[in-house]
Amino acid sequence: MVQRKKPEVRDAILDGAFRLFAKHGYATTTLAAIAKSAQVSPGNVYIYFGSKLEILYAIYDPWLRARVQALEEELATIRSPRNRLRHLLGALWRDIPAEENGFLNNIMQAISVIDPEGYRSTLVHWLEERITALVTDALPPERRGRWRKARLAHVLIMAFDGFAIHRHLHPSKAAIDDATINAVAAMLIGE
Repeated sequence: MVQRKKPEVRDAILDGAFRLFAKHGYATTTLAAIAKSAQVSPGNVYIYFGSKLEILYAIYDPWLRARVQALEEELATIRSPRNRLRHLLGALWRDIPAEENGFLNNIMQAISVIDPEGYRSTLVHWLEERITALVTDALPPERRGRWRKARLAHVLIMAFDGFAIHRHLHPSKAAIDDATINAVAAMLIGE
């Protein structure tokens, strides 16, 4: 008899995993703990997901996309190029790495221990495209051409990842100060 997947069981697994990843991190969260939090057997988890990494991707991808979409909406209301860039950099380097008890760090933990062939680059490519568009849109028109072809988004995302790790290692310390955000924004604008 074929096991019929139930959306509510899948959702319970994802909800439980999100809570556990946010509280304990990817590395210390076990599939058994995820199953227990969803009130299913560990074997049932494998009916819905092939691995703990697959569960993380199922949570992380929509979480990050929603957060970036919200950031895009926030940036659309800010007219000053300098303030838009400051808000963008603050969100990337301070706010998002701190959200949900440093949830972003879970992806760093996961990809640091997986076989490189298990890594999905789709989300990071999407993120680079979005960040490139957000930076370009925030710049004064005369500065856009200078940065459009640069792999600036790649560098900003490497810093993003670094600040997520910093947040994990030093949760009570500020990841980055306003002076650094202001300096990078000024550099991009050409001030």
